[in-house]
Amino acid sequence: MRIADVRTVLLTGPCTDDPWLSVFKQSRSVALVEIETSAGTIGLGETYAGYFFPESVPLVVDYLRPILLALDDVDRADFEVREVVARMRTCFQYWGRVGLGAAVLAGIEGALWDLVGKLRGLPVHRLLSADAPPSLPAYATGGPSPWPPDHLVRKVEFYLGLGFQAVKLSSGYLDSTTRDEVGRPGREAAVETEVGKAALLRETFGAGVSLLLDGHMGHREGPERWDVDTAGAVLRALEPFELVLFEEPLPYDDIAGYATLTAESAIPVAGGEQLSTVAEFAAFAERDAFAVAQPDAAWLGIDGFVRTATLFDERGRHVAPHAWSGGVGVMQNVHAAFACPNTLTVEVPPAAGPLHTELWGDSLQLHGGRVLRPQAPGLGVELTDKTRAAYPFRAGAEEFSSVPGKVMRS
Repeated sequence: MRIADVRTVLLTGPCTDDPWLSVFKQSRSVALVEIETSAGTIGLGETYAGYFFPESVPLVVDYLRPILLALDDVDRADFEVREVVARMRTCFQYWGRVGLGAAVLAGIEGALWDLVGKLRGLPVHRLLSADAPPSLPAYATGGPSPWPPDHLVRKVEFYLGLGFQAVKLSSGYLDSTTRDEVGRPGREAAVETEVGKAALLRETFGAGVSLLLDGHMGHREGPERWDVDTAGAVLRALEPFELVLFEEPLPYDDIAGYATLTAESAIPVAGGEQLSTVAEFAAFAERDAFAVAQPDAAWLGIDGFVRTATLFDERGRHVAPHAWSGGVGVMQNVHAAFACPNTLTVEVPPAAGPLHTELWGDSLQLHGGRVLRPQAPGLGVELTDKTRAAYPFRAGAEEFSSVPGKVMRS
């Protein structure tokens, strides 16, 4: 059986059905990769690059298409996805080893795993590991902390009403009306804000709700960007509140700072969503710079996720997938998470929009605050003609940090 076609599908639709997130972001794009065999079986994958720069994805897919079209044995029992991915990576080693090339390759790789799983009648996590647990802890990824604080309380109540028992929120506050940052920069202000937030949530919901915080320092600049002293002060002040983890307290160019925080903080320090290769994660692993690594299988690939997890498992550390792509990318992360023995928790978009739910269908199941092990062959995802027609691509509906001259659209 050969590969008959490889194509990119770009879609744009509602970012979410979550009213607490849609006030800040209404639209999103996804970039999907379809790999179709001569027998008509289709593997479907997603690259997280489609959220940021969707127009670029078809260029990379077209560049790599000839390598896939040369395959004529995908139904062979010993067909090896990793071998094909290595072939493609070699082809663009100079310009695609990290960043965009690596991220688009993650979508192609996801489609290959989905295809092989469908051909063999096995879920992707079963292709990767025979020991997947029945379920994994999950958390609602809540995005910005809305101002005023009573909005924050109502937001968490909404997620708990959906069945979650753990919630992640951003550092700082954003005004729900103006979408402007609330508060002042500086170490003392940061400590006061985060401690006040954690205290409010603990007083309101008690110790039974798991809390995670996200500094989002990977894309902050200027006076709002924390240094290691500020991050350390925040983490020390938050220790009484027993957070599951604190994500991205520093920019990624400060490995030494991450190592210091991880060594000194009782709260697990997490990060990694911008890292696009196992080698980048290895640099953090070797310095014990993350207590919890956060690979994204739609950014560095499913196999890269599993290899990263192994690196950190060998050092007694955990992984927790970053998963903020569309529905296919989320399922790539879910399957990778189930294949790793050191998965701490799984990120789930709460009240997800149609570019999530129409793609994963019944494959993503949440029960008692936990994600159930997927059962369907492949990734358990499908792109129907109805979905394809309902959400035509709209250029400019991407996510990025606003800077002078280029302002983020909602």
